[in-house]
Amino acid sequence: MATPAKLRIILEENDIRKLILPLGIPDTLQELLAIIGQTFCIGGEFTVMYEDTDFGGQFFTLSSIEEVVDKGTLKIVQPQAPVILNLSTVEVTDVGHSITEQTYECSSSISSGSHDTIILSPSDESESSQPWPAKFQVPAFSYDVDLMLEAGNLAYKKDGTLLNNPRLISNVLEKLAEEIFRYTAYPTGIQVLAVVEALIEKYPCLKEPGSFDGLYGWQQRIKYKMGNYRAKLRCRQLACPELEINARKRLNSNEKGSTKGIKRPKKAEVNYLPPLPIGETVDTLEQERQDCAIRSGATQECLTPADVSVIIEGTEVLTDCKSVAKACLLLMGLIYAMNLSYPTKLRYTFEVFQKLLLKLDCLKMSPKVQALHNKLLA
Repeated sequence: MATPAKLRIILEENDIRKLILPLGIPDTLQELLAIIGQTFCIGGEFTVMYEDTDFGGQFFTLSSIEEVVDKGTLKIVQPQAPVILNLSTVEVTDVGHSITEQTYECSSSISSGSHDTIILSPSDESESSQPWPAKFQVPAFSYDVDLMLEAGNLAYKKDGTLLNNPRLISNVLEKLAEEIFRYTAYPTGIQVLAVVEALIEKYPCLKEPGSFDGLYGWQQRIKYKMGNYRAKLRCRQLACPELEINARKRLNSNEKGSTKGIKRPKKAEVNYLPPLPIGETVDTLEQERQDCAIRSGATQECLTPADVSVIIEGTEVLTDCKSVAKACLLLMGLIYAMNLSYPTKLRYTFEVFQKLLLKLDCLKMSPKVQALHNKLLA
């Protein structure tokens, strides 16, 4: 008669089960996998790892039934489903025309029924005032550069010839720097990699010769190009406070101290120090802010106010937030302004709020948040 066996099964970090085998450990690995899948209702493919006492309890991939012992520990690993994005081409002119019509209709309907409509000054599209896109779109190059790139792609498809033209590379880098600056003046390594991957995907003839993936050389070029592009804007004395405050040599002769430790852009920030809109001054913007606050207060009088406050480390820092949604946004602003770390027990909650709801710095997620993101897209 076979000796019954018991196994400790780790399904997830917070989900650990006990598996009882009345007939003992199966003779083959396939039978054990079938029993685990049926017992715990695991659909699809999965990998089993066993705990090896010879290496201090580390887990290794289970490839033989001989590694399974009574009262041993097995860990179930399920592959994450890939994220599939369906992209469609949209004419820019049509989008702008449609948005203009919708904005005009919306403004007309609101102003006809209420006097709370506030018309804001248009922003300059050249300034970095947009969040980083989920998929970077390679900008359109000049006509002669497009012709060379198309010819290079044809040659690459024919015999794998790579395009190496210094003049073309310079033009491509200049256009990429302008496009990147629309989103951020200080791109991270992940953002630069996203740009290079989009460029090589569209123009494989631009792969770096001798590089194992054809990307490394372009990553370094873009990093240096962004530094040169920022220096060029500063030399032209353009109104770009975000660059001025990060300059290392901008102390006046009467100023003391070091520029070490000055504020740098944080993750997911979109131009934390933008210039004033064209035609606006500090006084006009302050007057506009006051008018907006007055109109907002008049609107809130019709609603039932809620007693919502923001408390950080036991101290009430903001009161009378009116609603939970507004309090959440104010709390996120405080975390960024005061450079606070997320609470350890709530770090995943704040990460979901930041990266899935606010779409800030969503290129890099923790495994748990990435799994939730995949489930929401499934």
